[in-house]
Amino acid sequence: MTNKRPLLPGDGPLARVRPVVAFVLVLGLFIAGVWLAGTVGTVLLGVLIIGAGVLLAATWKVLSPAQRTLRVVVLLVLVVITVELVVKIPTR
Repeated sequence: MTNKRPLLPGDGPLARVRPVVAFVLVLGLFIAGVWLAGTVGTVLLGVLIIGAGVLLAATWKVLSPAQRTLRVVVLLVLVVITVELVVKIPTR
């Protein structure tokens, strides 16, 4: 018997998405963004930042302070990685 419950109970559109699918999608976007680098990589990581920011804003009230801190740190690390890619874009 498995005790499977949503991390944050809700009935929104993401409640129907399996956590494994969401994880693979985020991981794929991150790896593709870093691997492709350049403008395409920056755009992919930008999409990931916007999505993570929207999710953080939507769940902010129900997260504990420790969960908020961890999510903000992860978001900031993602922003730093994206800025690093932007700095490395060759300009002519």
